[in-house]
Amino acid sequence: MRYLPLSDADREAMFARIGVDGIDDLFADVPRAAWRDALVDLPRAKSELEVERLLSRMAGKNVAAGSVPFFVGAGAYRHHVPASVDHLIQRSEFLTSYTPYQPEITQGTLQMLFEFQTQVAELTGMEVANASMYDGSTGTGEAVLMAHRLTRREKAVLAGNLHPQYRAVVENLAHMGGHEVVTLPPVPVGEDDVMALIDDDTSCVVVQTPDVFGHLVDLRPIAEKAHAHGALLIAVFTEAVSLGLVESPGAMGADIVVGEGQSIGNGLNFGGPYVGLFATRSKFVRQMPGRLAGQTVDAEGRRGFVLTLSTREQHIRREKATSNICTNSGLCALAFSIHMTLLGAEGLKRLARINHANAVKLAKALAAVPGVELLNHAYFNEFTIRVSKAAANVVEALAEKGVLGGVPVTRLFRQNGHDDLVIVAATEINTDDDRAAYAAALQEVLA
Repeated sequence: MRYLPLSDADREAMFARIGVDGIDDLFADVPRAAWRDALVDLPRAKSELEVERLLSRMAGKNVAAGSVPFFVGAGAYRHHVPASVDHLIQRSEFLTSYTPYQPEITQGTLQMLFEFQTQVAELTGMEVANASMYDGSTGTGEAVLMAHRLTRREKAVLAGNLHPQYRAVVENLAHMGGHEVVTLPPVPVGEDDVMALIDDDTSCVVVQTPDVFGHLVDLRPIAEKAHAHGALLIAVFTEAVSLGLVESPGAMGADIVVGEGQSIGNGLNFGGPYVGLFATRSKFVRQMPGRLAGQTVDAEGRRGFVLTLSTREQHIRREKATSNICTNSGLCALAFSIHMTLLGAEGLKRLARINHANAVKLAKALAAVPGVELLNHAYFNEFTIRVSKAAANVVEALAEKGVLGGVPVTRLFRQNGHDDLVIVAATEINTDDDRAAYAAALQEVLA
């Protein structure tokens, strides 16, 4: 017997309460052309072998990241991940472990989180880091909420060159919380005037470096202006490897540093799961979201690890919670930590130098192609080029020639023009042959 928990009268009462006429009104944001008034005419059931062959043929239509020269970035980057990382994270004690509620039986997980936090704090130049967030974008949203709590203000200023997907998360949370967000338009060439928007009502200013177009940003003057008005500077990064070569945000005056850690230890993973890095000053730690693992000693003086701080609603009263984040990206954080340990401080610097050198070589090769203009003066491993034809068409034509040549800016900023710009990334995986293939293909496409 079918279970119907609600009567027609119950539904009518709910529609009246939220102010709609019927169920269709709840899907008003879905374009009418996408609606289906009848069931989809699916084919008859197939065997497992038939389905496997069908899906393999469909998957074969894709151009896989590892099958051709690859120069796509804009928030997710393809780096070499040592096989030992994947081997170690698949040990059953890591792969199957859940959250470290019981310190007496989860010492390994707690120690890993402690070491991960230490690495993130040193990488960002901050004093304390949490045990990770879901990804860089949600970490940015949490950082803005944290700044509101600390300053007791509700206005966030976002730089125009903040990754638009990160900005969307901040704006969505602000919409639901009734907070104010001031956003500048993107500036592919040069810097926006974010400092002019900082005033005594500002809670925080959010700036990404390297920004979404690859420009390196000096955070010092922005930090000084923010602090002069009692606001906080939130520094954002999408490429964690850049911190091996670029001066840390903490050294430049940032109060909260958030970003994406996917580049270290984690593959592209079809867009996730990723690992958000979150660090701040120790004086702000009680307003930090997520959890914090700490080191201690037991009654006999033996070293141990405990869940030191967890200001989430499962552990404390909901109205006192700093965030409703339920857990951390444990396995991705472990992969990050293992890769960082394998690299060491000098290895990370060397990796960062290789990334930057490869990007410089690529930029020179592309800038020599007729019809191409390089927009960046200073960059790490990502830059933006202007091409003489529509960028989206150019990228498609490059893919047909076997080169994944970057991200058209119109895919990220749909309302702001810039349809002749492409964001290009280079990492340690790119060879001289890859760069030559890109330059040759681009010359053919633009001819």
